[in-house]
Amino acid sequence: MTATETKTESVLTATNPDHILEVRGLKKYFPIKAGLLQRHVGNVKAVDNLNFYIKKGETLGLVGESGCGKSTTGRTIIRLYEPTEGNIIFKGRDIATMSESELRKTVRRDIQMVFQDPFATLNPRKTLRSILKEPYNTHNLFTKKEREEKVQELLAKVGLDPSFIGRYPHEFSGGQRQRIGIARALALNPDMIIADEAVSALDVSIQAQIINLMQDLQREMGLSYIFISHDLSVVRHISDRVGVMYLGQMMELATKNELYSEPLHPYTQALLSAVPSTRKKGQVKRERIVLKGELPSPANPPTGCVFHTRCPAAMDVCKQQIPQFKEVKPDHFVACHLYE
Repeated sequence: MTATETKTESVLTATNPDHILEVRGLKKYFPIKAGLLQRHVGNVKAVDNLNFYIKKGETLGLVGESGCGKSTTGRTIIRLYEPTEGNIIFKGRDIATMSESELRKTVRRDIQMVFQDPFATLNPRKTLRSILKEPYNTHNLFTKKEREEKVQELLAKVGLDPSFIGRYPHEFSGGQRQRIGIARALALNPDMIIADEAVSALDVSIQAQIINLMQDLQREMGLSYIFISHDLSVVRHISDRVGVMYLGQMMELATKNELYSEPLHPYTQALLSAVPSTRKKGQVKRERIVLKGELPSPANPPTGCVFHTRCPAAMDVCKQQIPQFKEVKPDHFVACHLYE
């Protein structure tokens, strides 16, 4: 093992007091069953051996094509999906092995999720008051009067008029419903929020409002975010570091400035080449990289590097050996044989 590999292993696996979350070797496989007897015939490897960490108060963006496993990663971290393998160290405790009762006492309060479609996640039969009181009722917190006060505080935090409190979800616009989703996530004063395509269904002007709101709340409450999106421009605006996923694996992870200015992995380079940009005078235009072939099935991923079937720089070793996810520059990790 080289010095670089040794350093990477310690960075990704040692419990660091500055890290609110450390994901180690995380896997989430969905079984494939066939026939009348529902025999197990294989697995969909939605998430396959992920390693990353999140510092307190920072935003980690996760990007990649549809089906790359980024949403499954978020849902597995919060234990909406049970992890197949690996560790999820949150505030020094491995939540991957916790019982449901332990999760309810700790993680269910400290990690919250904001989903892509707020209308689908809000009960259409409940008023805004009932929706925002539900977390307090579930965890038996505060008196009836205090719960009403807390709801008013939440509305003020997310910029909603207190007079809306008796309305139902269908009476709100998409942006207002997403604000309700954020308010509900904030109700229990969490340490971390996982935003899964939280602005992708909104108009561009509303997207900006929601992102600005999330950044204001982060500064005010010291929140850490996992921001999952396919929109590279939005991720660049809100994130401190960005991870690029492909077929359930992390291809590259770096600070946003480093990743966008000097992407190392051929897949990251191809993704960024597709982002529309306005060039300054004298700035070199980024050449468009068109990937050939189809995205392989996560039920039958390629051997070696999972990207080698579409990679313009593929070598023989890429077909045979899985590249190590390692640090090639300070705080810049990549899984590619080009840098070994």
